[in-house]
Amino acid sequence: MLKNKSNLIKIVVLLVVLMVLNWMGTKVYKRFDLTQDQRYTLSQSALNIVKDVKSPLIVDVFLEGDFPSEFRRLRNETQQLLEEFALDNNQIKFNFINPLEDESARDNNIEQLMQRGLEPLQLSVINNGKTSQELIFPWALASYNEQTVKIPLIKNKIGSTQQELVSNSIQHLEYAFAEGFQKLVTEKSKKIAILKGNGELEDRYLADFLKSVKEHYFIAPFTLDSVATNPQGTLKKLNEFDLIIVAKPTQAFTEDEKLVLDQFTMNGGKSLWLTESVAMDKDSLYNDEGRGIALMNDLNLNDFFFKYGVRINPVLVNDMYSAPITIAMGEGSNAQFQPLRWPYSPLAAGNPEHPITSNLNLVKFDFANQIDTLKSSTQKTILLQSSKLTKLEGVPKEIRLEVVTEEPDVSTYTKGPQNLAVLLEGQFTSVYKDRIKPFKLDNTKDISPDTKMIVIADGDIIKNEILKNQPQELGFDRWTGQSFGNKEFLLNAVNYLLSDDGLLEIRTKDINIAFLDAQKIETNKTQWQLLTIALPLIILVLFGLLFNYLRRKKYA
Repeated sequence: MLKNKSNLIKIVVLLVVLMVLNWMGTKVYKRFDLTQDQRYTLSQSALNIVKDVKSPLIVDVFLEGDFPSEFRRLRNETQQLLEEFALDNNQIKFNFINPLEDESARDNNIEQLMQRGLEPLQLSVINNGKTSQELIFPWALASYNEQTVKIPLIKNKIGSTQQELVSNSIQHLEYAFAEGFQKLVTEKSKKIAILKGNGELEDRYLADFLKSVKEHYFIAPFTLDSVATNPQGTLKKLNEFDLIIVAKPTQAFTEDEKLVLDQFTMNGGKSLWLTESVAMDKDSLYNDEGRGIALMNDLNLNDFFFKYGVRINPVLVNDMYSAPITIAMGEGSNAQFQPLRWPYSPLAAGNPEHPITSNLNLVKFDFANQIDTLKSSTQKTILLQSSKLTKLEGVPKEIRLEVVTEEPDVSTYTKGPQNLAVLLEGQFTSVYKDRIKPFKLDNTKDISPDTKMIVIADGDIIKNEILKNQPQELGFDRWTGQSFGNKEFLLNAVNYLLSDDGLLEIRTKDINIAFLDAQKIETNKTQWQLLTIALPLIILVLFGLLFNYLRRKKYA
């Protein structure tokens, strides 16, 4: 009797413990990310972006349908990431939509999505040795408080395979959604001045870049014209900005203007300089002779950059690894446009160790100059370099389009990688320290607080093409269909200069994606079918026969 009572007490205690554990399980929820690269753990910066979402943030993802295995992986990773966001903030809702599912509405849906700037992607699908073409829309639309932004789910790199394309895209997912959410929920605070008045690029050539920048920051044009009459007032107004961007000036700066710019830096202002020491442009070559003269472009900035720790040399970088130029070959109606190797458009690789340039596509330059780094008070980081097969050409020099038809002499490309973009950080020493200043300025400083500057030896990397009076996407070559990393590099540079490091932290997150080899699967299809289907059945039959034999032997 006592034994039965003891067992009953144990059962009751066990039931109570199970009920308590079950209740605690409903109150306490914890997910464990056991992946080596912490793929399913959101960065703190991403969590900070969505923590203040107080009303529904709706995400419509168009990555739904019968896709190849790689893109099914991208779809699943996207869903997993959005689930993590939704678990952190239940105001985030998401849906997966197949815009091509209804055949009757297919064409109308495609047209509407393309009008919103969602370009489709053409896939090559291999099934049983046969190749077919499929169309997908690798995009998402996020809506919050009557505002909508588009989020790209594909991160392309030049020369990447379909698997590499998906792998790059999965690594880019958290950054893509975090940036999209930031546009919707974070109020702009920092201000950027676009410098004018020294022959900089017209607004239409900066349109695509500025369109992206103003989604995060306030931007406004700023001229130095008033320096001559009111230098103190000009500097005061300039100091209201956090960053200045100087995009391909062509007219020399006066000493008065340089002093104002120098004191802007001495007061902690950040700068992005896209300038060059050689005057040359592709448009100069499109004439009957197909040639132009590259000349030195003296902007009176040599001492300015020299004091800060860099020197832009008046030489052209000629690179074997370069982007093509598209030229009409042939006469009259028989002329055809052909992309041909153009050595004056280096494709620069980024520094993999720095957040501005890690995981970055190649950046396209046009008539780039070479940068030397010099001893100074600032710390220098090389951001972009040409390839190893490079040579330098002095000016003046005649540039001819017919060079595209000539076979290059590889033995002359011996200069190695050349610096094309440099980051300067730390305390800057004034250009006018221990020098007579061009005019009297109140409260001048000789040493700056910690600040940052990026110098790029080519203004064309920020220049978008114009087609039918409409600016095109920066970095996209409509002739070859290639997308270069120009816009992403410049946006990363702006984020870094303005200490907006949250997005850069997310962007540098490294994820390793493993895929099955589709070619091996197709080649060894029968072998794997026998291994995964027939072999287990054979083992099961042998086990049954062995078990039956042993049973008979034991109990016969």
